[in-house]
Amino acid sequence: MPPVRVGVAGYGYWGPNLARNVALNSETALVAIADPNPKRIAAARAAHPGVATVADVHDMLADESIDAVLIATPPETHCALVLEALEHGKHVLVEKPLATSREDAARMVQAARAADRVLMVDHTFLFTSAVRKMKDYFDAGEMGEVYYYDSTRINLGIFQGSTNVIWDLAPHDISIMLYLLGQPVKTVSAFGARHVDENHENIAYLTLQFESSLLAHFHVNWLAPTKIRRTIIGASRKMLVYDDLQPDEKLKVYDCGAQLSTDLEEIYGRFVEYRTGDVLAPKLDKTEALAAELEHFVAVVRGKERAISDGAFGLRVVSIIEAAQRSLRAGGAPEAVLE
Repeated sequence: MPPVRVGVAGYGYWGPNLARNVALNSETALVAIADPNPKRIAAARAAHPGVATVADVHDMLADESIDAVLIATPPETHCALVLEALEHGKHVLVEKPLATSREDAARMVQAARAADRVLMVDHTFLFTSAVRKMKDYFDAGEMGEVYYYDSTRINLGIFQGSTNVIWDLAPHDISIMLYLLGQPVKTVSAFGARHVDENHENIAYLTLQFESSLLAHFHVNWLAPTKIRRTIIGASRKMLVYDDLQPDEKLKVYDCGAQLSTDLEEIYGRFVEYRTGDVLAPKLDKTEALAAELEHFVAVVRGKERAISDGAFGLRVVSIIEAAQRSLRAGGAPEAVLE
């Protein structure tokens, strides 16, 4: 089959990574890069000689020779650009979060369906080898009943001028959680504080509740002296620790748990029996997550696979974050996640 002809919108922080992977993929052809910043355009020309560069993204979106666009522009621009791309018949992969409001995200999902085009959200962590290995454990039923999901994503900077730490960092871990658990979130409670920018929270704690007894907790922070990217998942059969900053052994699987004793002599004392077994660090492949995601996107465009982070998935992530934002403004009161 001929390669999928791709244009990249935005050549700032993430755009160069997208363009590089498109250029390296044998099933895609990088044909255009759009960015209004002359310095970024110059960098794009230097990195990809022969690829068309334009200052006006609208010109690229109207180019009939382009099959798909990858959008790496600020979140507040996503809705308008995605809708325009879909109107021009383009398949779209857009950087997270899908939109800055649930209403806009729902419009984008509906537009993609009406245009019969692929709308996929760039939740890159879903394509890391560690997350894919965790998904294997869940799909194989090896975890048992999931008790809790605890995630920490903290570092010093980078402060975003147009949004708070929840919208910036939480989409990563919320998307991983939704992908692994496959359970809808019922309510969200969020607390946060502003220490540097009086308009935007730099630290927040989110607690998510489900229909079951499962509890999820997220800590996100731009003002921490150290960088931590760690997730702990507790379940009845196995427990997982995912540390993305580890050069090796990013994922460890613990065969441990606890249950009430059935010993009649101990029944009145409610004695708890603990099970401790082996700790396994499964071998993970070295494929770059973004390369794996692009391969998946192409397969979805060609009808060979179903998108794991489609528009509907992105909408669920935005709905949870929007509920967290409402809770934040309500002093931490639980807010329902709208379907």
